[in-house]
Amino acid sequence: MSEDDDKSLPEAVSVRRPRGEALPLLYDSPHSGRIYPEDFGAAVQERLLVGGEDRFVDDLVVDAPSYGATLVTALFARTYVDVNREAVDLDPHLLPEDWTDEIAPSINSERGVGLIFRMIGDAVPIYDRTLTSQEIRRRIDYYWRPYHDALEQETARLHDRFGAVFHVDWHSMQAVGNALAPDPGKKRADFVLGDLDGAACDPAFTSYVAKTLRDLGYTVAVNDPYKGAYIVERYGRPAEQRHVIQIEINRGLYMDHGTLDRTGGFATLKENLSSFTATLRDYVRDRLS
Repeated sequence: MSEDDDKSLPEAVSVRRPRGEALPLLYDSPHSGRIYPEDFGAAVQERLLVGGEDRFVDDLVVDAPSYGATLVTALFARTYVDVNREAVDLDPHLLPEDWTDEIAPSINSERGVGLIFRMIGDAVPIYDRTLTSQEIRRRIDYYWRPYHDALEQETARLHDRFGAVFHVDWHSMQAVGNALAPDPGKKRADFVLGDLDGAACDPAFTSYVAKTLRDLGYTVAVNDPYKGAYIVERYGRPAEQRHVIQIEINRGLYMDHGTLDRTGGFATLKENLSSFTATLRDYVRDRLS
């Protein structure tokens, strides 16, 4: 297999490996995809759906492979199917009468933001219909599953080679929580780190990430309001040296809330995140030695 993009994967996911020095450093951006498949069938304007993306996060960390990291990104829209939800986290309001597979709705589905989003923005319904069983299974089999297959393969590859993996799960968040968030109306820090209250990675890793961001001049909150979701829960096994931390970036640092375009802060943030990745590279090198 080439050390560049893995061309054998379906169009759901991109995997970029470092060309030079490789480290057990894994970045993923599961919500920055911009492809809206033709069978989406949404009843709202695409602009509302675009607001649900972790817009431009993949661009902010695109140079991670030059620092020894492997970068996995979703190419499809988060609202089509959310890979940061368990496959059974299905909203009963969207299911057809002939759905027979297991479901286990979480609080996310209750809020309308489960595996397949029912709501967007300030609780605006996305669909004017239920989905068909074929549609739901297609989203899981051709989009959700390939993404997790890629993460599983890259995690296993790095762990087999180095005996450890340091995985950063990148996201973005609104500057103030909206109606579908766990903290509606609350102003947020520049960065929110989630490690499931220490269950997903070595606390020393979380502390190092927090300190590095603060040294760059940013405010940082830990596990408030986001502790981490399915990806952190599924892949974080610190007892096996599989460390996963979720990082939420405040969109106010780099994006205009009204136009959804980059602001002048984008270039500065991208440069600082490159510095962050370089520092993380040194941290991982030290752990290997």
